Amino acid sequence: MSHTVALFGEAELGSFKTAYFCDSLSQLSDIFGEAPSDSLGLEFAVQALLYNRGLVFFRVHEEGFSVQDYLLGLNFLENKNYIQHLSAICLPGVGCKEIIKATEPVCELHKSLLILTERDLYDHLTAS
Repeated sequence: MSHTVALFGEAELGSFKTAYFCDSLSQLSDIFGEAPSDSLGLEFAVQALLYNRGLVFFRVHEEGFSVQDYLLGLNFLENKNYIQHLSAICLPGVGCKEIIKATEPVCELHKSLLILTERDLYDHLTAS
């Protein structure tokens, strides 16, 4: 797969502080199990795989709030030796200015998109 999407989200299984490279739905299910009911990370991961994108998934403690988990994952993504073509970084559940600001240099480095949900973009734009 030539293009990769990086996703951050909650899951019932899998280690924290680890980058998981997935290339199939069965692999995704085996590694992460089920997602919490209010989480969107694995849902977006399924979509990325169905569109034949490479996937690197970072399990976070709490979607949108575990700042250190996000910063560690973004630090990993700054090394272009691991991922050649990072098309997008998807941060469902994130409206935190600190996390979104930290994605800017990674997106610039890889010339990739930042994907947020409408609700998260609204939270980010209206936060004081």
